[in-house]
Amino acid sequence: MSLLLALLGVALLYVGGEVLVRSASGLASRLGVRPMVIGLTVVAFGTSAPELAASLTAALSGTPEIAIGNVVGSNIANVGLILGITALVYPLATTVRFVRREVPIMLLVTALLVPVLWGGAVLRWEGAVLLALLGGFLWVITRTGSSVVEEAEESGRARRVPVLLGVAGTAVGVVLLWLGGRALVGSAVAIATSLGVPQRVIGLTLVAVGTSLPELASSMVAAMRRETDIILGNIIGSNVFNLLAVLGTTALVAPIHFDARAATPDLVVMMLFSVALLPLMARGERLGRSAGVLLLTAYAVYIVALVA
Repeated sequence: MSLLLALLGVALLYVGGEVLVRSASGLASRLGVRPMVIGLTVVAFGTSAPELAASLTAALSGTPEIAIGNVVGSNIANVGLILGITALVYPLATTVRFVRREVPIMLLVTALLVPVLWGGAVLRWEGAVLLALLGGFLWVITRTGSSVVEEAEESGRARRVPVLLGVAGTAVGVVLLWLGGRALVGSAVAIATSLGVPQRVIGLTLVAVGTSLPELASSMVAAMRRETDIILGNIIGSNVFNLLAVLGTTALVAPIHFDARAATPDLVVMMLFSVALLPLMARGERLGRSAGVLLLTAYAVYIVALVA
């Protein structure tokens, strides 16, 4: 049964990723909004839905280590695993603006969260502050990134769709991704728990990778469609949403207490992966196949060290 659920989850993730990317890119073209902005907001929030569901469930069920491990592990997987695989499939070109603004925003949010997590708890008032910061992030992105009727028209990469159809398609894609991620995570956690794997390892590996599969699915679909702006916006936006929206909402509902000493190495790894994006992309504003190999190798080393 667990294997069948896992296969069903993979199928839902693929279909959901296809529907989400088609709808989001078409909607961006229709509204004259840069695909990067759609990736940083709509797609990122949608693909972070499984992380939110998993962390809330873990916190409410008395397994806070899984909730924290899910967020930290997902951010590591987004950069090391998903960007690495996607860069191998199709080298990702970006802009100076992205390297100088969107990536530093993610680094700033990560740097702000590390001291909070080192305390071994995320309390309700801290959750409220995180959600307020999320509101500020969305305001900055939408206010400074909605100028581009010409850019959207010139790119010609996205087929325009009616607004209602684009919104409906995006919502359907999000739901399919959420269902797929939940089915896959549920089956993986059931198998791991029966084998006696610790909560922290489950959260950082199975749950984190499982809830990051929507990002992988949508990124792979976008790579095949050459929608690099949506890919990069999705990954950066998802990391920001994981730290602000997922942790903020979870802490507001149920304060999270965990072993800070055990989590410290993972926090350091999360920060290192985030920082690594700047030099990797600064070389010609491009994330090529060599960078993809480097990210995947680093991620594999981390997973092996974690399991060992």
